[in-house]
Amino acid sequence: MDAAALGLLPVIAIIAIALVFDLINGMHDAANSIATVVSTGVLPPRLAVLWAAFFNFVAFLFFGLHVAKTIGTGIVQPSVMDAWVVLAALTGAIVWNLLTWWLGLPSSSSHALIGGIAGAGIAKAGAGALVMDGFVKTSVAIVASPVAGFVLALILVIANSWACRRATPFKVDRQFRRLQLVSAALYSLGHGGNDAQKTMGIIAVLLFSQGYLGPDFTIPLWVVLASQIAMGLGTLMGGWRIVRTMGTRITDLRPFQGFCAEAAGAITLFGATWLGVPVSTTHTITGAIVGVGAARRVSSVRWGVAANIVWAWIFTIPASGAIGYLAYLLVK
Repeated sequence: MDAAALGLLPVIAIIAIALVFDLINGMHDAANSIATVVSTGVLPPRLAVLWAAFFNFVAFLFFGLHVAKTIGTGIVQPSVMDAWVVLAALTGAIVWNLLTWWLGLPSSSSHALIGGIAGAGIAKAGAGALVMDGFVKTSVAIVASPVAGFVLALILVIANSWACRRATPFKVDRQFRRLQLVSAALYSLGHGGNDAQKTMGIIAVLLFSQGYLGPDFTIPLWVVLASQIAMGLGTLMGGWRIVRTMGTRITDLRPFQGFCAEAAGAITLFGATWLGVPVSTTHTITGAIVGVGAARRVSSVRWGVAANIVWAWIFTIPASGAIGYLAYLLVK
């Protein structure tokens, strides 16, 4: 085997690890797409993951690649992002994702990856490696995305309650069972459009750092397709521990509330993806679920469960960053 082929082997191995992260991301975040539609009984679990996986996969047809470019060049300076930094970043994200999946906590795969990138980049080149504009924008989204989901869900509950004020409960339930299929599809589109792009960005910056993309940072089509396929396959595996947390433990959902939560989440994700902001789909849908519960009455939300989820959010970037930092020291 010649030297060029030997040099390519680590790159192929790291790309494979990135796609494993994408698979775990899909499994971890399957709850984002299916928790509401399963808990309301609109779709059985297996059909729900098929529904979500399909729309996760086709999302690349509807969105640009702004989020992938933010991940690739907007968190850590591209000149710092060599193969070892990418490997350490993926290690931090995967370890944190598996830990929170095992605990049944809906933490953010997106922010786990961002934390891993930041930690590994700092381990290599110090704090100056961070692109502060991109890092701050992403950090602000930790708060902004669940708040947007919460507020939009409240607005949708109020608007739909007024629109259905003369309908019988049976008619409302039947109508929103149908509408929830649409809202679940839209949310899955938003999820696939935002989350799969994080893996695209990390693979593309790896290729760019090794000179395989030429002088300009681009996202090859095969990277787009591979990332979307891995995301869809992960969603098919389901994340049943987290589905139970989001679908039943935060608040009780019916099709009316499920539709409002998914629609609010989809609107938030569509806007963030078009703006190139890598938000957390987990934060977004959780904020929306809390919003529809609070719209019914404040006591209908199990605030203790919500508080545990918030703590997981707070610790995600520091924890995955610390793992990424240590992983870089080990691999180097």
